[in-house]
Amino acid sequence: MARKNNDSDKKLDLILKEIFRLEKKMDSGFSESRGDFRKLQNAVDAYATKADTYFQEMVMLSRKVNRLEKWILQLAEKAGVHLKA
Repeated sequence: MARKNNDSDKKLDLILKEIFRLEKKMDSGFSESRGDFRKLQNAVDAYATKADTYFQEMVMLSRKVNRLEKWILQLAEKAGVHLKA
């Protein structure tokens, strides 16, 4: 009976070693994935910041163009030139 118990202990030890090996391998894989995810997150954040700046610049440019168009129309009216808006 002692021999059968010893064989079971050896099998259990092998199973536990394999489980711990797999756990270590999974932790390693998750660590790599976390790093890749952080890189992706930083890239998206950088792009969002650039896009936000771009859209703000486009709003300012649009306002500037509208203001210049208004001035041109006012000057044309004073000069007697008929322009279509």
